Amino acid sequence: MDSIVDPAIEHYCQDMTSGESLILAELAQATVDRTRYPVNLSGRLVGQTLKMLVKISRSKTVLEIGMFTGYAALSMAEGLPDDGVVYACETNPRSIDIGQEFFDRSPHGHKINVLFGRALDTIPEIREKLDLVFIDADKKKYRHYLDMVLPMMNSHGLVVIDDALWKGKVLDPQEERDQVIADLNRYIYEDPNLESVLLPIRHGLNIVRKI
Repeated sequence: MDSIVDPAIEHYCQDMTSGESLILAELAQATVDRTRYPVNLSGRLVGQTLKMLVKISRSKTVLEIGMFTGYAALSMAEGLPDDGVVYACETNPRSIDIGQEFFDRSPHGHKINVLFGRALDTIPEIREKLDLVFIDADKKKYRHYLDMVLPMMNSHGLVVIDDALWKGKVLDPQEERDQVIADLNRYIYEDPNLESVLLPIRHGLNIVRKI
């Protein structure tokens, strides 16, 4: 169950969503051409959703956990004011090199600060309060990431969790990764200090607001 909505509907939604910038389109193609797992790319629907959330929340300090080649990071940077920053955590030097190549060509690339290393080690280096966090890394550590970032966030800050429906596998968890994500969704739903909306965008986006 790789597609959680009718593929024709998903394509229509993408076609009717505001277009990505030329540099983002080039980055997406480079990811297809130069990486082994281009499916890990956030893509236009997720990227434009993140950009919109950054804009309407008036975020200035953003954290991305799991940058890959930087499509989501650059999408969010496009939505930030000129003095905003995206801290982007990534462990793969090759992915960082690809991303940085396109950051350097973008007028928004200066807003992105790549943190190389395990996110649980590099996140404590951040001193600013966070306005928005995008989690898209090791699924088994999702709860650890959430617990770490919530105390670092401004009140009413947003956490966006990717793959929150995990290809539909949360409906009948069979493996540890499935169960971890299902448990996390339940935890968020039951936490009185959080409010959330779980959307079937790609493999699921759980948009969480810290009350």
